Amino acid sequence: MSNQQKVVIITGASQGIGAGLVKAFRDRNYRVVANSRSIKPSNDPDVITVPGDIADRAVAERIVKEAVSRFGRVDTLVNNAGIFTAKPFTGFTQQDYSDNLAVNVTGFFNMTQLAIAEMEKQGSGHVVNITTSLVDHAIDGVPSVLASLTKGGLNAATKSLAIEYAKRGIRVNAVAPGVIKTPMHAPETHGALGGLHPVGRMGEISDIVNAILYLDSADFVTGEILHVDGGQSAGH
Repeated sequence: MSNQQKVVIITGASQGIGAGLVKAFRDRNYRVVANSRSIKPSNDPDVITVPGDIADRAVAERIVKEAVSRFGRVDTLVNNAGIFTAKPFTGFTQQDYSDNLAVNVTGFFNMTQLAIAEMEKQGSGHVVNITTSLVDHAIDGVPSVLASLTKGGLNAATKSLAIEYAKRGIRVNAVAPGVIKTPMHAPETHGALGGLHPVGRMGEISDIVNAILYLDSADFVTGEILHVDGGQSAGH
């Protein structure tokens, strides 16, 4: 088996944006290592599924080990797994805090550190972090301190890693979505959620997938936080 075919690792890959990414990267002839807590096996020999919680270092190690042992390399990591808990600040519990940090920060740290170690060996690679437009544009009525705390940290880490690895052939970027039409949003909420965006609608999964594919092919772009948010970050 040739290991020249590019390989992408996608977390949070069982539904929504993650599932869209698996299909899009396969359409571009990437081999895919897909992870989520409940992901099912794939019939595609070029898709490996690794279930588990990436906040567990052993799970992250298994994902990267599978990519290297089966496909020979890691070219792109999409840190798509995330958790969003909308509560008033004083309503957050210790469990809410722990859960958000575990998935959004610890999972990012585990996956990115291990993937970059492999990318360094080949002198090339790309990391894309999925954050949120709420970091830059808080919305009255959408309490989101834990999202801003954790995903804002990823925005900062994106720039820091981009500079640290710029001369080593590894790029690091982020996509900051608005509210995207995924299974986590019931259809009856779509009208109200669409109204949170200046363009008057929610985003589609394809909007985020296309942004990630652009960044993956944009060799002169690193340290970018690309807002795909229907104008939210520009103002209201």
